[in-house]
Amino acid sequence: MSSLPQLQQHFKQNSKSKEYSAHSSKVHSVAWNKDGRKLASGSYDQTAAVFILDRDKLTKDFSCKGHTDSVDQLCWNPCNSEVFATASGDKTVRIWDARSGKSSSTINTKGENINICWSPNGSSIAVGNKEDLVTFIDTKTFRTRNHEQFKVEINEITWNNSNDLFFLTTGLGTIQIHSYPDMKLIQSLNGHTANCICIEFDSTGKYFATGSADALVNLWDTNELICVRTFSRLDWPVRTLSFSSNGQLLASASEDLFIDISCVATGEKVCEVPCDSPTFTLAWHPKHKLLAYACDDKDKYNRDAGSVKLFGLPTES
Repeated sequence: MSSLPQLQQHFKQNSKSKEYSAHSSKVHSVAWNKDGRKLASGSYDQTAAVFILDRDKLTKDFSCKGHTDSVDQLCWNPCNSEVFATASGDKTVRIWDARSGKSSSTINTKGENINICWSPNGSSIAVGNKEDLVTFIDTKTFRTRNHEQFKVEINEITWNNSNDLFFLTTGLGTIQIHSYPDMKLIQSLNGHTANCICIEFDSTGKYFATGSADALVNLWDTNELICVRTFSRLDWPVRTLSFSSNGQLLASASEDLFIDISCVATGEKVCEVPCDSPTFTLAWHPKHKLLAYACDDKDKYNRDAGSVKLFGLPTES
């Protein structure tokens, strides 16, 4: 395990960010595939983009076209490095082949989709819409398996790493935990005083983190279901979270003009990434200390920049 001084030293030497043109409008979502060779982004411009990472350089490979509304969130198949899914306001989920940039399936859903996740065993996709309806899709047939309607605002959804629990963050500041696949409510965790926005599990399954409109990030012990640490360096609603590949680092971002990178073990600050505008999506690379992110940047004509950024590059290069 790297100590805090080692981590801080690493980012002193690797603190550069590079910007890559991706979309003609705001980027809503970035995610790496499981082997870390590809990054996908989804945008308000109704497209997804696929980039290839070569050492520390991203090259745009495709624009994935087909949606007729904003691509709000995307996720990769955890068992296949060449397949990802997008959730759109056009009331569809699309499955894409990252080798061709073509859509292989379109699943019609009941509402405007805002969040999506792929189960760790690869067998299901869950998608949530603006009416707080969560739809479960079978990935063998790409047909809808069932729907769950919630009476509370649902912001983000995810499975635990062992695939037997399903977690939802709510507008009440709570985290609902349901048994899966029967979706019985087991527990509701009270960790935040305002809207709970995002949730992320670390790769080891030991912890999960939640971010809230109360500007706090809570770190939870997955087995005990207790909050073991709180990170409070941001001043605005926490929009996005990501654990590094080994679970040592936790990045979080908001309308604050920096991304906070914390040491999970101690809660101390490792470094911060300066930003010119709010950051709504970020994702650590699955193997390296590289962070992909997208901000609400404007160009000199005050149009959306639509770019994707990569932090963690050598300072000297």
